[in-house]
Amino acid sequence: MDQRNGAQAGVNLALNNQRKHYIMSNPKNKLSASQQKELLSTLKARFEKHMSRHKGLTWADVQARLEAHPDKLWALQEMEDTGGEPDVVGRDTQTGEYLFYDCSAESPKGRRSVCYDPEALASRKEHKPGHSALGMAAEMGIALLTEEQYRELQQLGNFDMKTSSWILTPADVRKLGGALFCDRRYDKVFTYHNGAESYYAARGFRGSLRV
Repeated sequence: MDQRNGAQAGVNLALNNQRKHYIMSNPKNKLSASQQKELLSTLKARFEKHMSRHKGLTWADVQARLEAHPDKLWALQEMEDTGGEPDVVGRDTQTGEYLFYDCSAESPKGRRSVCYDPEALASRKEHKPGHSALGMAAEMGIALLTEEQYRELQQLGNFDMKTSSWILTPADVRKLGGALFCDRRYDKVFTYHNGAESYYAARGFRGSLRV
């Protein structure tokens, strides 16, 4: 494992611990039976409409996995409520987990105008945004897409043609005050940088969830 991957692994571990702490300290983050039924219906319709995103997978298997892990449904509902339109994009053959990404055409509307992380939010003395991408993701129980995952998503369609999305930033870049974001323009996927404290009305973030 090289230095960059090691730093990334450290970031992922910290985020996972933060998400677990939040979810465990908020036991009310559960859906009612009727909410679960409605969400599963929405996810099924999207799954069947976009079969090219998950070739070789069946909804019956996905639903069985979701029903066996009802704690994940709350996070998927959060993704749905904030405009992410989550859908299955693959399966981990080693763990059996299904991978959901936000598949909305543009960066989720309910997560825009956020800076990169809580530290960046705290550093702003005035004109603070309402939240940060990493802070919101932790509360939702999801993870920001990495650059690799973002580019994988873009192979399944054209996303962020008018908007942009924060991505999980390597620790060495963040340590120097920067953060990364991506978009799609001119039929190409671009990765850029900004100060982590910056925020824009057309920039949100896309998340992932393993079930």
